[in-house]
Amino acid sequence: MKILAIEKEKPGLTSDDFKPYSTNEAKMVWKLYENGVIREIYFGKEKHNAHIIMESENLETAKQILAELPLVKNNLIEFEFTTLIAYTGFSRLFTKTEE
Repeated sequence: MKILAIEKEKPGLTSDDFKPYSTNEAKMVWKLYENGVIREIYFGKEKHNAHIIMESENLETAKQILAELPLVKNNLIEFEFTTLIAYTGFSRLFTKTEE
């Protein structure tokens, strides 16, 4: 199952709050990437928050995996999750309609 996870930073934090955990966070994310759990990861340009496309058995497993990240465990960030399915809108191109 493909899942989109978007990072939400907890309010009132500064960059100094993240520093003690940032290296371990990057190491864990890299390990998840190497293992094929994280397929793509980006930062949003406006908020500089992580957007992760991941593979998981189900939504609950995806939540459990990201809950182990140091920034989540230390209550600095949380994720909003969306289960993704294949886009079916192209079928409209092949349906006969009145013009």
